[in-house]
Amino acid sequence: MDTILIVDDNPAICDALSLLLELHGYQTISCHQPAQAVSIVGYQNISLVIQDMNFQRDTTSGDEGNELFYQLRNLQPDLPIILITAWTQLAMAVSLVKDGAADYLCKPWDDAKLLVSITNLLELRELRVQNQRLQRQQAERNELVADLDLCGLIYASTAMQQLLEMAKQVAVADISVLITGPNGAGKEKIAQIIQANSLRKHKPFIKVNIGAMPIDLMEAELFGAEVGAYTGSTKKRIGRFEAADGGTLFLDEIGELPLSGQVKLLRVLQTGEFERLGSHQTIKVNVRVISATNANLAEHISQGKFREDLFYRLNVIELNLVPLAQRPDDIMPLVMHFLSQEIMGQAIFRQ
Repeated sequence: MDTILIVDDNPAICDALSLLLELHGYQTISCHQPAQAVSIVGYQNISLVIQDMNFQRDTTSGDEGNELFYQLRNLQPDLPIILITAWTQLAMAVSLVKDGAADYLCKPWDDAKLLVSITNLLELRELRVQNQRLQRQQAERNELVADLDLCGLIYASTAMQQLLEMAKQVAVADISVLITGPNGAGKEKIAQIIQANSLRKHKPFIKVNIGAMPIDLMEAELFGAEVGAYTGSTKKRIGRFEAADGGTLFLDEIGELPLSGQVKLLRVLQTGEFERLGSHQTIKVNVRVISATNANLAEHISQGKFREDLFYRLNVIELNLVPLAQRPDDIMPLVMHFLSQEIMGQAIFRQ
């Protein structure tokens, strides 16, 4: 059960808030002086604080409330604090919200608004606690793949852990890799991890989505073209292979590559050589190819849609990325990550 600390020098206000909150399932502790509040937060497990801004009957400056807020923040930076203020301390309350106070209410407060604020803040606090726990768990798992640059990958599952172990070994081998798995599973992220941990990590990493390329321009995109090589060609085009020289070329949706393009790709993989469209000059490159597909290439081969010799050139090592539905342990860390990004975005917007 969540425990809420109420800090107000007026016992009647403490009693009223305690009754309201306990009727809605919260445990409460009340105190009347800032020093007592600091002591309680220091040794008890408090989920949220509701504090008054003024503790001196002969002044309305709110200085003591201001000082109390910063003392509590220093003790527990993540502790939600709701300020209850009179109109005379409103400007100060707004300033404290900018410094991290969770919310402020004016006297007399609205019970419904207060309860909604408490519910939201406690849920947000629980999400943050879970997020911190998951981050610690992920850090422990990451130690198993020591020195591996994860490129921001969020995961917790054993399946992903095993895949990363393989990716770590493949990264330094400088061989062709085929990454298989459904759309949206994270194949491009795995390719980035392989590149980031390879001997080519400081060289170009060029990404090509084969499925998004017009068929009539695909060869020009991959291998380049001279002026006049095709209708509308008014300047020399540098192809993706040439741009990736010395580095890595990631070919996504490789199953969509037409047979004419497969022949040229096979030659590049065998010899490292190709010609731009409209040119007879041979260009030699040193490129590592990582490809990815959500298609069953074995079926494509049996149907005559994909060359078997190309398949074995691309598939020196295959990494299979299973869908998120089969990695339920990864769902909550991803949820927490996106929630934290949303929270940060809202905080920046408020500023």
